[in-house]
Amino acid sequence: MKMRGTSAEDTIVDLVIEDNSRVQVIYFLMSEDNVKLGLSQPWVSLGSDAEALAPEGVFMKSSTHPRAYGNFARLLGKYSRDEKLMPLEEAIRRLTRLPASTWKLQDRGCLDVNCFADVVVFDPATIADKATFDAPKQYAVGVEHVVVNGVPVLRNGGHTGAKPGRVVRGPGYLP
Repeated sequence: MKMRGTSAEDTIVDLVIEDNSRVQVIYFLMSEDNVKLGLSQPWVSLGSDAEALAPEGVFMKSSTHPRAYGNFARLLGKYSRDEKLMPLEEAIRRLTRLPASTWKLQDRGCLDVNCFADVVVFDPATIADKATFDAPKQYAVGVEHVVVNGVPVLRNGGHTGAKPGRVVRGPGYLP
């Protein structure tokens, strides 16, 4: 409004027209102190409700929340390594076994016999999120290899072209 010198109503309508009705909002509802309090609870696991948008092509027409690119690296780098809210092993458990167990996903979140081979190889000294609210489409750093269902998807930091992912449904799924 202030930047455009127009009323709130005119600004909203102008933005919808200019953006072909793809106006998005981000609400800042959590304080850093509350995030740390939540992370200090041993039963709190992490996930992300953000879509996985490529930072290229048609996906450049819309924005996203920084967590789409940095949620997991932020836990491992900022909160585990830098701020020492939890040991690295505990942070990894909260990204793998704990959410899989909570959601009752069989054969996921573990490196046991007969589990799906979902593995991320990262450097604990360099893993970090780079996405910001001003520039959210920035990949995290420090991840070298990713294996999904036993198939390499990221090798030496580069995508292999493989797409072995599949829908995972828990016991509450109703077709």
